[in-house]
Amino acid sequence: MDKIKIVDCPRDAMQGIHEFIPTDIKAEYINSLLKIGFDTLDFGSFVSPKSIPQMRDTAEVLKKLDLKNNTTKLLAIIANFRGAKEACQFDEINFLGFPFSISESFQMLNINATVVESLGRIEEINVVHKLCDMYNKHLVIYLSMAFGNPYGDNWSIDLLNEYVKKLKSMGIKYIALSDTVGFSTPETIKHIFELFISEFPDIEFGAHFHSISKTWKEKIDAAYKAGCKRFDGALRGYGGCPLSAYHLVGNIATENIIYYLQEMNVQTGIDMNALLYSMSLAQKVFPQ
Repeated sequence: MDKIKIVDCPRDAMQGIHEFIPTDIKAEYINSLLKIGFDTLDFGSFVSPKSIPQMRDTAEVLKKLDLKNNTTKLLAIIANFRGAKEACQFDEINFLGFPFSISESFQMLNINATVVESLGRIEEINVVHKLCDMYNKHLVIYLSMAFGNPYGDNWSIDLLNEYVKKLKSMGIKYIALSDTVGFSTPETIKHIFELFISEFPDIEFGAHFHSISKTWKEKIDAAYKAGCKRFDGALRGYGGCPLSAYHLVGNIATENIIYYLQEMNVQTGIDMNALLYSMSLAQKVFPQ
């Protein structure tokens, strides 16, 4: 079986906190996460400070990270060509994450762009200017509202499939199927992952779920048994999308994903002592 990839998302956990977390504390926490053995860390973003003021120091945090002898890759969120160009100046960053939703309502709330405009931005980054090829980066599309839509916009698996085909035509090889407001069900998760993994074998599909504590396990179980090999989480389940204009639902706790995979006898490569240290340190980083 291919290795399961675990992605921890401190950026997702931090971005909605109103009180600014000092740069040194962010860097200390992310440095602790780098010792755990995650495949990737979604560590920061290059978006407008007016939209996400908490992430305005991403470049400064990056300078303070100890990346020597470390195999964990770094991912930064971008929302337009300007942000992508800025992120590409840093050799340490491996992935650019672009939030794309098939929901017109959520896409406007999240990055103030229509679905069509957002597709144009992806094309500009990956096709027209070939930024990722030029700077040795990979573009990861966070395909939100992948499992349903609470805003009243049209939603169907056929519509979702149509957009995945468009992304594939632009050369996208990484798509994180995202449930930003905790709307998914195990049945929908299973059906979509099985369908897309079969239909698009050249794309790596990840699971980026937000969930209440009662339902996280059934969602991870459904995705894993449907063939998903890439899972996003945030330690202690912190986070949520502050721009959703909907009830804030936190990320699935990364440690729960790890415990689930251990129950399934999956080798995760995680340093459990380092994990426990970071979980303790998280209490210093995040307000109770």
